[in-house]
Amino acid sequence: MEPQTKSALPGRAAAAHGSDRSHRSERSDCSESVGSTQIERFLEENPGYRETAIFDDLRAREFSRLDHQRHVYLDYTGGGLYTETQVRQHGEFLLTHVLGNPHSSNPSSLDTTNRVESCRRRILEFFNASPDEYCVIFTANASHALKLVGESYPFEAGDQFLLTFDNHNSVNGIREFPRAHGARTTYIPIVPPDMQVDEARIGEYLERARPGGHNLFAFPAQSNFSGVLHPLEWIEEAQAKGWDVLVDAAAFVPTNRLDLGAWHPDYVALSFYKMFGYPTGVGALIARWQALEKLHRPWFAGGTISVASVQADRHYLAPGAQAFEDGTLDYSNIPAVELGLDFLDSLGYDRIQARLKPLTGWMIEQLLAMEHSNGSRLIRLYGPSGLERRGATLAVNFVGADGEIIDQDEVQERANQRNISIRTGCFCNPGAGEVALEISKRELTACFRSSPERMSYDDFRDCVQGKGSGAVRVSLGIASNFADVEAFVELAKSFIAA
Repeated sequence: MEPQTKSALPGRAAAAHGSDRSHRSERSDCSESVGSTQIERFLEENPGYRETAIFDDLRAREFSRLDHQRHVYLDYTGGGLYTETQVRQHGEFLLTHVLGNPHSSNPSSLDTTNRVESCRRRILEFFNASPDEYCVIFTANASHALKLVGESYPFEAGDQFLLTFDNHNSVNGIREFPRAHGARTTYIPIVPPDMQVDEARIGEYLERARPGGHNLFAFPAQSNFSGVLHPLEWIEEAQAKGWDVLVDAAAFVPTNRLDLGAWHPDYVALSFYKMFGYPTGVGALIARWQALEKLHRPWFAGGTISVASVQADRHYLAPGAQAFEDGTLDYSNIPAVELGLDFLDSLGYDRIQARLKPLTGWMIEQLLAMEHSNGSRLIRLYGPSGLERRGATLAVNFVGADGEIIDQDEVQERANQRNISIRTGCFCNPGAGEVALEISKRELTACFRSSPERMSYDDFRDCVQGKGSGAVRVSLGIASNFADVEAFVELAKSFIAA
């Protein structure tokens, strides 16, 4: 779970959400209601964890609802958790300001426009992106940002769209645009059990760029399925061979620094709620100016044009980011993004890594050590068994003593009974799921032929019966602690066959 960066990221001078307390080096998760022997062993193996006690103070102060409700939240890749301070400060802001639709020049509209533009600058600052190189386009979420690139990229016959097997469906869905224009889509395989791309072959695929054509390469900085961190070095390597590079950073940036002063992808898609929980409904496409000029929108809407005519049947798109922001922006929530970015800056990604890395390593160690009475392993892990090139997200399946995968619905139900929030399924990442579960192209083709018009998820599960149809995903985040990890470990132990 190494941070992928080449240079330091500038941050706010003051921590907006609390400070290090004098007793923090003495505090640890020892106050949590879990077995003291396990805690002592964990701290002995990870002595640096004591230095992250600021997160215990943070949890008690900003995420107290978790412990009050005895809720174990392990779905941070699905969505981050917001702090009480973020909500309180944004509420106070809304109650003390008059905000107007920014598509005007009256006082309330001008104030709103200034705040939106301030947020754009803050986002660029957070990611260390030069405003001379990058711009920020506000979207509803990462999926919307990815769609903007897909529908606007100038694919033509013979062009190339290249992506890894390990992609969210919002990236997979881009393939429909090149298909409609006669361009070719190619998938780069990932190799189990580590679920990584064979580094020896990546160059072979990148050599396939069409000279003089439009070539788009897309990959996730972190897999939302397995937590694998794919190398950001691919960006420069691909660009040198004629590719425009689209990075899905949605699962990466909540816990890893993305320094756009060091890495220079052409397009970056992200959702802010995954980073800090609030607000939902606001994401961004961060695009290089020269890459943005390549995009051609297939339609126009309110807010995207400078001039449009009904009788003359003509329109002129607005310059820059405005041409991609359909309709009215979520201007009442955009100011809350700055509060979230300030919160992350007050913590720092290095401290977030120092917190989550030992928790992730401990969880992997505990899970992989579990065996049934006949000596067979309980847990099948998809992704690296160590911490190198992995984030704080684990995809596993529970395997019975008979070697059969325990139905994910049973795991979900038992987790729900313990008030543990996890996620089951393929997590909108079918490529990774198919590789992890060893479902062949032949089997999948036969499944889809058997139901040519419509197929439900239950139909699909029946079709691949015996292989499994998904996994159990556990993901850690800023409010995670040792007790959360132990709660999942205890859940797993409940499936051990005596």
